Amino acid sequence: MRNSLHGDRADEKPASPLRLMLLTHSYWPEHSPPQRRWLSLTREFRRAGWDVDVVAPVAHYPNGRRNLPRRQAGLAFTQQTGPHGEIIRRAPYLRHLGTSSLARFIDQLFSAVMSVPIGLGGKKPDAILATAPSLPTLATGYVLSKLRRVPFIVEMRDAWPDLARDARMVQGSVKSLVERVVEFVQQRADLVVTVTEGFADTLRERGLENVVTVSNGLDLNLVPFLDPPPMERDVFRALYLGNHGKSQRLDILIRASALLGDAFQLTLVGHGTTRPQLVKLARELDAPVTFFPSLQGPEVVEKYREADTCVVSLRDDWKSFETTVPSKTYEVLAIGRHVTAIVRGEAERIVLEAGGGDVVPASPEAVAQLWRELAADRSRLASGASGREWVRDNADYAQLAVKYMDNISSLVRPERSADQEHTK
Repeated sequence: MRNSLHGDRADEKPASPLRLMLLTHSYWPEHSPPQRRWLSLTREFRRAGWDVDVVAPVAHYPNGRRNLPRRQAGLAFTQQTGPHGEIIRRAPYLRHLGTSSLARFIDQLFSAVMSVPIGLGGKKPDAILATAPSLPTLATGYVLSKLRRVPFIVEMRDAWPDLARDARMVQGSVKSLVERVVEFVQQRADLVVTVTEGFADTLRERGLENVVTVSNGLDLNLVPFLDPPPMERDVFRALYLGNHGKSQRLDILIRASALLGDAFQLTLVGHGTTRPQLVKLARELDAPVTFFPSLQGPEVVEKYREADTCVVSLRDDWKSFETTVPSKTYEVLAIGRHVTAIVRGEAERIVLEAGGGDVVPASPEAVAQLWRELAADRSRLASGASGREWVRDNADYAQLAVKYMDNISSLVRPERSADQEHTK
């Protein structure tokens, strides 16, 4: 997902700054979920005095090729200084068609293999952290942690291997191999970090002991709080920003719009593997849908400003999504727009707990009925500040980073952490 707004400074700082090596398949200057998460976390780590070495491919997301000047995207086997003083060591990549899942996986596998010699360079880190869902990156992190003899941290930003089973991405013995590799790495990690409490509980039920949750979030002070939509408007406007993939089932939104007619307008912003099919479906149904490419900064704010409600969506027939929260949820809550939430499980709980909108079943008829009701009673669109307050308390990266650093410090220097706890 490239649609993004973008830090309060953490009030507390861990007493012992460390050197962390981060392995990721996407980083600055790209615009992607791991980039947004880790650029914010890295900023806070650096403010706390930590050294951060990032190993990532030359910037080529999401199109599978370098779109930026070499000075920005980086060159293979060279290093850059990142926005917060972090060192970025670039691995080579395989140019490919960005919409091909197989080509993307082969590219990630190639970059992960080439990251091993790169990760052996530079000063020895205190810990190595690999962030999924790029599964080859997890294997690279495990290998490097053994070669450099330092603790290994696995960050599971998706519910793997459960997601693979639900999606039926692989079949037969290959499927079994993928699951076993992921579970092998998880079981041998010194620390597993999840972004939802639900998936952390799932891993604990499978016997993993050292599991913590550091949720996704945002930099709250860089997200404006918008006035509610006007009480009178001729056209009801629904907005979706983010990935257009199989996980989101955006065809439901298009079919709902087709049921409603021209008094309603759906705007879809972003890119993904199902976008061509979605465009075709909207034309076939003559649905009132407008498509936009990925947007940044002020353009995103303007789309939010125009919207009456914003959609967060995950298909309801994959069990793993009961413990998954779309990262865009936090942004919509913080900006003050009503949420049309086509989610269940932990994401449903958050939306209801924050008082940010309505949860609706994953069917065109149910979505259409909700939007009819909202258009008839527009006072329901004024969701107030409760969502933003929930984000401030639970999902601001300034505070999430402190939790992350504390957990890493406890892993690397357990004796010192125990002493600090004893003196409190």
